[in-house]
Amino acid sequence: MGAAAGGLREELRKLVGEHVPPDFLGAFTDDPADLETAQRFCRTLADRGLLCIAWPKEYGGEDASVWEQTVVREEMWAHHEPRGAQYMGVNWVGPTIMRHGTDEQKRTHLPPIARGEIIWCQGFSEPDAGSDLASLRTTARREGDGWRVTGQKVWTSYAGMAQWCFLLARTSTGERRQQGLTIFLVRMDDPAVEVRPIDCLMGPHHLNEVFFTDLKVTEADVLGTVDEGWNVVQEVLAFERVGIARYARCERLLMDAPRALGDAWDDLPEELHVRWARMLTHCRRARLLAYSVLHRQSEGKVRPGDAAGYRIAVTRLDQDSAEVLMDIIGQAPREGEDLRRFRAAVADHFRYAHASTVASGSIDVQRILLARHILGKA
Repeated sequence: MGAAAGGLREELRKLVGEHVPPDFLGAFTDDPADLETAQRFCRTLADRGLLCIAWPKEYGGEDASVWEQTVVREEMWAHHEPRGAQYMGVNWVGPTIMRHGTDEQKRTHLPPIARGEIIWCQGFSEPDAGSDLASLRTTARREGDGWRVTGQKVWTSYAGMAQWCFLLARTSTGERRQQGLTIFLVRMDDPAVEVRPIDCLMGPHHLNEVFFTDLKVTEADVLGTVDEGWNVVQEVLAFERVGIARYARCERLLMDAPRALGDAWDDLPEELHVRWARMLTHCRRARLLAYSVLHRQSEGKVRPGDAAGYRIAVTRLDQDSAEVLMDIIGQAPREGEDLRRFRAAVADHFRYAHASTVASGSIDVQRILLARHILGKA
């Protein structure tokens, strides 16, 4: 990526070292201080022009390249995402509003995202519409000069803390289920919106049910064209699936293992050393796949199959590296502060690796998308 990217990487690591506690394992834990750490760090990045570095200056960015934004993405994910939920607004909500929003929507939503002040959630999946998203049942019906939204979403990350929701609802029926879907930008503090947390192994805030009961929205809340939201969703999912640099965390944890174990590293079985080295090569493969998709995105040529191929590789990497790391710490000594922190980080990674099987579309759905792409069906 060049010298500029190297300097940016060093700057980001320095900021993390200065502003993020060494025990930080993400914003969404049982300790409210972790979320506040993330919110403060977002403002720190924003003050330095680093939060939305690749956004146009007119929207609060620095007109940096997609590769500089990739450096930010990699360093944040490698350090347990100290931006908290802001990656959602930065990676795809904001850019989608830039491409499809009205001037008023851009004025309303982009500055708060660029300042790190607003958290978004995604209202896509439903109890009977997860991987088959087009079968969703949440409806928005015309009423006067606006719409009434009724339905349920599920697995909605950050819904309990978000101020806004990027909501997909059915506004009409057509020959294909993908027709007649519309995107609405809705406030989460409306009394017609109810959030119910779902307990899960990843901790609070990650998963929620969200109920919309006669939620009143207006034409000003519609993003893009009514009934044509599916095209925007396909674009969103491609950006979302590539926008989280999971390989960076895998690589950092793998590289941390010898340091954390110290002399005990040499005592590990040779077979475990071989598996560790293999995982490092898989990290590099996933990184290169991500870079190829990002290059296509920057040229406006990204296809669903491109993102699906990357998603399959990085999901397998998540799970396979977690197994290797768990085996490593299973044979490590128990004492030492470095080992304690490393053990906690590996356990956190192991939990996320299991969730990554279905997050942003299950791995089986990604295989179907990739197969369609290869066969020329998508």
